[in-house]
Amino acid sequence: MILQQILRLSSIFRSAVSIHLRRNISLSAIVFNKAKELDPVQKLFLDKIREYNTKSKQTGGPVDVGPEFQKEMNESLARLRRMYGEGDLTKFPEFKFEECGGTAPTLSAL
Repeated sequence: MILQQILRLSSIFRSAVSIHLRRNISLSAIVFNKAKELDPVQKLFLDKIREYNTKSKQTGGPVDVGPEFQKEMNESLARLRRMYGEGDLTKFPEFKFEECGGTAPTLSAL
């Protein structure tokens, strides 16, 4: 009887310790990965993204495009304006939802 209780407590203790160790090992792995230096490919990729970001902020649009790109973009915007009307087509549309004031329709009402 006492032996069974000791074995049960030891299995509970063992599972609690294993969970605690797994959490600590996984946490320390994350910390060590953040502490180490990036590999050269990741560093090059991040450097190129940062470089493109600064260039696009300076030019105010796409980077390293020629006059053909601007011409095609203006033609596309003109075509879209003819199809869908006026407005600024370079911005995301704003949606305004008004409350209906009543209850939501049910399936039987539809």
